[in-house]
Amino acid sequence: MLKVGLTGNIGSGKSTVASMFKELGAYVFDADLIIKSFYEEKGEVYRKVLETFGKEVLDLIGNIDRKKLANIVFSDREKLKVLEDITHTALYKRLDEEFKNLPQNAIAIVEASLLVEKGTYKNYDRLIVVYAPYQVCKERALKSGFSEEDFERRWKHQMPPEEKVKYAHFVIDNSDGLEYTKRQVIKVYEELLSLVH
Repeated sequence: MLKVGLTGNIGSGKSTVASMFKELGAYVFDADLIIKSFYEEKGEVYRKVLETFGKEVLDLIGNIDRKKLANIVFSDREKLKVLEDITHTALYKRLDEEFKNLPQNAIAIVEASLLVEKGTYKNYDRLIVVYAPYQVCKERALKSGFSEEDFERRWKHQMPPEEKVKYAHFVIDNSDGLEYTKRQVIKVYEELLSLVH
């Protein structure tokens, strides 16, 4: 099995690229969705977040309000680190379980934001970075509902894309229309396939 990390900055179009890989036959795991599911399951991760951050992160019906949580952690690096420790430990445990069920020649792609920043890209056989310049990322993020302040806060916690691409085995430039992106995805997928066959 080939483990592949897929990363890129906020607004770069990671999810779009991930869904293209999925269409081609890769097994795709979205780290954000898995973490969100931990909150919804109200298991260990939910309990630890409550113990650490208090009831003010809950909404009216007792669910974790991710916006409230983001407001707390993105203004305090220490708190962000604590939250990441809680969620990432559980995430990697869950991914290991998922990987065990995959066929031997599977290509498993994990879509996650901070693979390079956290150094966890080293856990993967290959790293794909989805690239788009700051202005393009910002326009996309604002269109998808982020406020300017929210975008800037998150952007500051991420390595500049021009730096991030230096860590990549493959770079997919997603700044110039979906057809162009799709052609690159197919090319990368063919190379990944050649590594498992």
